[in-house]
Amino acid sequence: MRLSFGQELRMVQKQVLAPRMIQSMEILQLPIMALQERIEQEIQENPVLDLADEDLDLPEEPVEEENPNAPSEEERELVVDDTKNHEEDFERLLNMDEEWPDHFEERSRPSSTRVEEEGARKHDAMANMVARPQSLHDYLHDQLGWFNLSPELRAMCDRIIYNLDANGYLQSRLEDTIDPTGGPDQLALAQQALAVVQKLDPPGVAARDLRECLLLQLLPNMPHYEQLKTIISTHLEDLEHNRLPVIERKTGYSITLIQQTRDELRKLNPKPGANFGDAFVPNVTPDVFVELGDDNKYKVRLEDGRTPTLYISAYYRKLLTSGEANAETREYIKRKINSAQWLIESIEQRRNTLTRVAQAIVDHQTEFLSKGPEAIEPLKMQQIADKVGVHVTTVSRAVDDKWIQTPRGIFPLKRFFCGGTVSAAGEEIAWDAVRLKLQEIIDNENKQHPLSDDDLVGELAKHGLTVARRTVTKYRKAMDIASSRQRRDWSAPAPPVAAIPPTPLADVPAQLVEERPQHGDGASHHAASDGHKSFGRAADSHGSDSHGAEPHKSNGVSDLSAGE
Repeated sequence: MRLSFGQELRMVQKQVLAPRMIQSMEILQLPIMALQERIEQEIQENPVLDLADEDLDLPEEPVEEENPNAPSEEERELVVDDTKNHEEDFERLLNMDEEWPDHFEERSRPSSTRVEEEGARKHDAMANMVARPQSLHDYLHDQLGWFNLSPELRAMCDRIIYNLDANGYLQSRLEDTIDPTGGPDQLALAQQALAVVQKLDPPGVAARDLRECLLLQLLPNMPHYEQLKTIISTHLEDLEHNRLPVIERKTGYSITLIQQTRDELRKLNPKPGANFGDAFVPNVTPDVFVELGDDNKYKVRLEDGRTPTLYISAYYRKLLTSGEANAETREYIKRKINSAQWLIESIEQRRNTLTRVAQAIVDHQTEFLSKGPEAIEPLKMQQIADKVGVHVTTVSRAVDDKWIQTPRGIFPLKRFFCGGTVSAAGEEIAWDAVRLKLQEIIDNENKQHPLSDDDLVGELAKHGLTVARRTVTKYRKAMDIASSRQRRDWSAPAPPVAAIPPTPLADVPAQLVEERPQHGDGASHHAASDGHKSFGRAADSHGSDSHGAEPHKSNGVSDLSAGE
C-alpha cells in the first residue's frame, strides 16, 4: 500500500442535515417535561428569548386605584421618627430591588405573577423531595449495638454486612471476606460473625443460597415446622417443578399435607433485603389528552399549560434596526434572533405533528377506548405515517416517551401499536387479544388435567385464532405462566386407565409367528431392550409440554418417576 500526499477530485452524494432540521427532530422527540427544561435552558443561553407574562389559567390581579396627587414610590421620603417603628419604610427598602425599575438591565423585568410562580414552584420542588431511605446495611449495623460483642467480632460483622447484595444474600465465599494471612482463627471468627448477622432482622438475611435463607426463617412454633424443614432441605427443586407425587413417595407425606406445607412456605420471604431497595416510580406527565366530544367522537388536545409561550424581545429587535450597535453586536443579535425563531417554529411544528399523529392513532383505536384493551386492533407506524403524510421515523419520534391520558387510564403512545394475525374468518386480530384469550383459556381450564401447549393451540382454534405452538409457548413464558405439569393440581388423583388385555396367540397373524426368532434368550433380550426404549420415549414425551399434560392416565407417582 503506497502512502502519499496529493489532491484528488471525487464526486459523492450524501445527505447532510441542516442544524435547523436537527433541532426540529430533537424538539419533536422530547416529552413535555424535557421540553420545559430545554426551553428554560435556551432562555438562559439566548438573551433575545423571553416569556409571555400573562397566564390565562391564573386569575386577574385586582387593579388598585391610585391617587394622582399622592407622591410616587421614588418621591416618598424616609423620615426617622422615634415614636414609630417605621415598618413600612424598612419594608419598602427591602423590596426596592424588585419594585424599582432597573434601567440598566437589557432584558425585560419579569412580572410579579411570574416571580411568585417561580418561587412557588421551587418551594414545592423542595417540599416534595424524597428523603433518603435507610439502607439494609445501615439497618443491620444499627442492630449490632444490641449485642455485647468484642471489637474484633463487631468489625467482622460489619465486613459481612457490607458484603451483602441488594437482596440480603452473601454471594461471596466466607473465606474471601477475611484476611488470607489470618489463619484458621480468622475463619472461625468469620463463622461466628456470620452466625450473629444471621440472627438480625429481617429473618433470612446473610444466607448463602435460597435453601439456607428459607431455613433461617423457620420457627419451631410455625405450622408444619417439621414438614417445612424436610421439604426445604431435600425437596425444594421437586416442589418448584410441582412434583408432589415424588415428594409423597419419598417422604410419606400425603398430597394434602404437602400442599398445606407449600402454602406455609409461600409466606416466607425469598429476598429479605429487597424491601430496603429504592423503589423507583417514574413521574408520568401525559403529553396528550383524549376527550369524548358531543358527537361521540374522541378528540385529542395537547398539554400546553406547561409549555411557556416564547417571543423575541422587542428591545433587541429595536437595537438591531436602530443602527446604534456596532457591526459585531448586530451580527451577534441577528444570530441569536435566528436561533430563537428556529426554536419557536420547532415547538410549533412539534405541537402540530404530535396533534395529527395522536388524532390518527385515536381514530384507529376507537374500539380500544370504547370497549377496553381486548378490542385493540393491529396497527403499524407505517399506517399512521401514510395517513398523516410524514415519514415513519417522524411518527417514531413523535410517539417516543410520550403518554396519553384516556378515559381508560394513562398509556404510552407506543401501546397502541401492535402486530396481529388473521383469524379463520379473515379478520385481523391483534396479538394482545390473542394473549388475553390465552390467559382466559388457562384460567378456566381443569387444573386436574391442565392443557398442554398443543391443547391450547386447539382451544384457540375453536375461537377462530390460528396460532402456531411455538407462538403459544413464547406467549405463555412471556406472561409468566407455568407449564402444564407445573399447573396441575394433585389434590385428587387421576382415574386409572383400564388395563389392556393381552392379545391371544390365535389372533396373531401366522407370518409374525413364523418370523419370530428361534433363540428364546435372544428374543427376550431384544424384546426387553425394545420395550425399554419405547418406555423411555413415552417418558420423554410425557415430560414435554407439547404432547399433553397426561398422555396416559395412570397414577401420578409412576408417571413422574418415569419422567425422571
